[in-house]
Amino acid sequence: MNVDPWRKPCNFEYPPSSKHAPWPETSEGENPSMATFSEALSPPTPSSALPSSASTPPPESVSMIQGASRGIGLEFVRQLLENKEKGKVIATCRDPSRATALQELKSKYFDRLDILALDVTNENTIQESANSIKERYKCLNLLVNTSGVLSIPGVLQPETSLTKVEKSSLMLAYEVNAVGPTLVTKYMWPLLKLGGQTDPEKKFSVIANLSARVSSIGDNGLGGWHSYRASKTALNQLTKNAALEFARRKEPIICLLLHPGTVDTDLSKPFQRSVPEGKLFTAQYSVQKLLSIIETAKPSDSGKLFAWDGQPIPW
Repeated sequence: MNVDPWRKPCNFEYPPSSKHAPWPETSEGENPSMATFSEALSPPTPSSALPSSASTPPPESVSMIQGASRGIGLEFVRQLLENKEKGKVIATCRDPSRATALQELKSKYFDRLDILALDVTNENTIQESANSIKERYKCLNLLVNTSGVLSIPGVLQPETSLTKVEKSSLMLAYEVNAVGPTLVTKYMWPLLKLGGQTDPEKKFSVIANLSARVSSIGDNGLGGWHSYRASKTALNQLTKNAALEFARRKEPIICLLLHPGTVDTDLSKPFQRSVPEGKLFTAQYSVQKLLSIIETAKPSDSGKLFAWDGQPIPW
């Protein structure tokens, strides 16, 4: 008997409606605590939506890495495949045909890795990816948003002075670094909800957005890099908003913000001369640390910004 290598890990019917439960009523001015999210770990689930434990094995985990053609994103894909014997991985990038490193991994892990075209500046591609994942896998257990822009020769450079700030640079950085990951979260939300509801161990799914220490207002002692700093600060706020909304709705999803450190990638190459000795990390080392944070995360961590070493970073 032939076995379909793309067997749907969540082997049951997808909820017929994408509508979400209303927010619980709160008294005027009340700010629901993130601690109340612990109640979401056992959300009410229609019996028809869950597989019978007597006849169906636990579903395989499904991880999506957005921005996976190179650098940190590519390393996330590699480690999820190499360090785990099971589990599906979805890698997205703007042009899969040019992502040679991803294609090499695909040839090795053909039954576990799927590559999809997704451009964070094109909302249609985000929605199409969500539809494809829904059809093939039904759910998501992990979403890592890694795409980001710091500099583009002749287009965008980190500003050392307010006099060098341009509207086009601000808008481009905001679109890629903040709007893109937020739209990906929006369209993957129903899949993450179902993944959290059916996770036999954690009971929740995880969204991890790559931020940066320079996004912190409280930690900003140097200034400069206006477009990049502000766009990552916006990502922090949007991620915090999502974390609070999921908590109010009692959705089994937590949101993390992660600072990977200064990693030896194309993004950091023009600025590596000023990095102190011992502080320039390999992608392998950084991702290993970030995966450790993701795998040990708790509901009380949702909406927080963590450095690669697990230490919280002030807002």
